[in-house]
Amino acid sequence: MASSAPAALWDSLPVPTLDRPFGVHLWPYFSKAFELVVGYPADDFKFVAGETPMSTLKETSIFIVIYYMIILGGRAWMRNREPFKLKTLFLIHNFYLTAISALLLALFIEQLLPTVVRHGIFYAICHRDGGWTQPLVVLYYLNYLTKYLELLDTCFLFLKKKPLTFLHCYHHGATAFLCYTQLIGSTSVSWVVITLNLTVHVVMYWYYFQSARGVKIWWKEWITRLQITQFVIDLGFVYFASYTYFSNTYFPSMPSAGQCAGEEFAAFAGIGTLTSYLVLFISFYFATYSKDHKAPSTRKTLRRMSQAPLPDSHAVAGATLNAQAKATGVRKSSGVTTRSRKA
Repeated sequence: MASSAPAALWDSLPVPTLDRPFGVHLWPYFSKAFELVVGYPADDFKFVAGETPMSTLKETSIFIVIYYMIILGGRAWMRNREPFKLKTLFLIHNFYLTAISALLLALFIEQLLPTVVRHGIFYAICHRDGGWTQPLVVLYYLNYLTKYLELLDTCFLFLKKKPLTFLHCYHHGATAFLCYTQLIGSTSVSWVVITLNLTVHVVMYWYYFQSARGVKIWWKEWITRLQITQFVIDLGFVYFASYTYFSNTYFPSMPSAGQCAGEEFAAFAGIGTLTSYLVLFISFYFATYSKDHKAPSTRKTLRRMSQAPLPDSHAVAGATLNAQAKATGVRKSSGVTTRSRKA
């Protein structure tokens, strides 16, 4: 009896353990907060394609199309207006994204650490009971919804009349679609990509928050390096899981580690999207931070593509009119069109 009292006291203390890596169980508190918002605890959540909000291809596609329409319309609307300051809103936006990313990351760690330690990494990324448990599905879905919150990044850019690059706009839209495909495809390896992405976002949005406050931070370049490292690790796991699935399903004579959970379309979506991210972010890094200007032509092309601003419809139209004017012998001067003189 004497020994049970200290043991009970030890269990009541917020001491980190394998099942309680942060000293306390976060999930019960999260489940209660979840219930306050949606009306039922997180343990009762079920992702049902076609019933759960934003769970159909139609809904996702419409939202992404609207996002790009807002970009084009917003840039046109801001063309003859002064940029908005929006400092307070920008601070709030980056702070809550930092907090949400940190909270989700902590919840993922609490769910995954015991699984990885007790059953191994292969079980966690390929077995449905390892990487596709009910609590993890709740976190996958919430992470997916945050991708729509992150689209506000672009709204702040055009309202502040900052450059909109192809990389930025493509990355935001494609990530929302990627998260959707992995939810529908039930890919157990999803947590690797998501937890790394959340880690990057904690750092990145905290940087944006501090930068908006006027704090000078020297490690901006390291955010891009961290993003590139993230995609390299992502692709290592995704390629492995995809190879395991396809070899076991279609080529059983090939060496394979076993079976891997997930749908084929989700595997192709993950490989294609993450590979494009890696190429674009590497080209962005060299274009932004490299001092070597004697890059091969292919690299130069990729650099221009990653940093290229979205086309301005008025600028394109003006260029077309100028070309037509030259062809017909008409020139423009100070906004007045005159017929060119002949010698």
